[in-house]
Amino acid sequence: MYDYLVVGAGLYGATFAREASDRGYSVLVVDKRHHIAGNVYTQELEGIQVHKYGAHIFHTNEKRVWDYVNRFAKFNHFINSPIANYKGTVYSLPFNMHTFHELWGVVTPAEAKQKLDEQRCLAGITNPKNLKEQALSLVGIDIYEKLIKGYTEKQWGRSLNELPAFIMKRLPLRLCYDNNYYDASYQGIPVEGYTKLIERMLAGIDIRLGVDYLKQKAELDALAKRVVYTGAIDAYFDYCFGTLEYRSLTWETKVLNQPNYQGNAVVNYTDSSTPFTRIIEHKWFTFGKDMHGQNINGTVISKEYSVEWKLGKEPYYPVNDEKNQVLYEKYKEHSKKEENVIFGGRLGEYKYYDMDAVVMAALELCDRELKQ
Repeated sequence: MYDYLVVGAGLYGATFAREASDRGYSVLVVDKRHHIAGNVYTQELEGIQVHKYGAHIFHTNEKRVWDYVNRFAKFNHFINSPIANYKGTVYSLPFNMHTFHELWGVVTPAEAKQKLDEQRCLAGITNPKNLKEQALSLVGIDIYEKLIKGYTEKQWGRSLNELPAFIMKRLPLRLCYDNNYYDASYQGIPVEGYTKLIERMLAGIDIRLGVDYLKQKAELDALAKRVVYTGAIDAYFDYCFGTLEYRSLTWETKVLNQPNYQGNAVVNYTDSSTPFTRIIEHKWFTFGKDMHGQNINGTVISKEYSVEWKLGKEPYYPVNDEKNQVLYEKYKEHSKKEENVIFGGRLGEYKYYDMDAVVMAALELCDRELKQ
């Protein structure tokens, strides 16, 4: 008999399991996949730590979180500076003075502000009713057409006219030459990859991989007093109120016999005619070097495609529109009847979490749940 059964060996589950074990509780971790680390899993190819489920850059303003993850891994000083490719022309992200110069030739913040004000005025939208109108009211027509429309429609799989305005509450506009995507005090990537970080977090804890909890629920529940469940909340209840909506992702990964494919870790393709949303060149997350500091001769790229989710596919991004939030609230209320089950993480709470927020949420759960 274990004190806790943790369903999911990702960041949330690993953080809870580590803390519970350190405080004297017995823990069993199970995961449907045949590897630990969930979506932050990294796989070494040609000496390169490949982010198998998409780019993951750890960033946070929470010193508690930063200190915590640094217990288990050494982080480099990678700064996320993606670029956008619109029909062969390259723009800086997030929107900053580099972007405005590339778009309009402006060189001063005053010129950029004047141009942005003109663009917003031309859009003439004061009460946006959908995502398209919201974006136009925030940045105007040029940025919308070249850097938002095609990318966002590919990402969500539907016209921006069909999406609610509140999805895009704000867009970062910087009147300075700063292309650091995250405004965070701490930022970086584990030098040895995220899998090694999770491996150290789970050291000494019982783990079973390739185990589908929902198919063996009664048997597994009998092994523990309480369950921490990080899977999809609607799947837990066998979709009794209907299925929540997600966007899913697929990747086309290639090993290339060349030293440099695109010169940057992430390039977003913002035109609608390009089928993928971005290309990741994984070696640049570690500045083109392996974990021993040696230059890597080859490279690995991944083209990322956003696809419609359906049962059987992996859910990645919750579609947090009004309809789905109403449905989630039904499941959340229903979950209160499960007295010995805690629902947490991105799927358990139907919420898009950044990695630092996942760790913080798990630590806060530990503060409430675990007694010294």
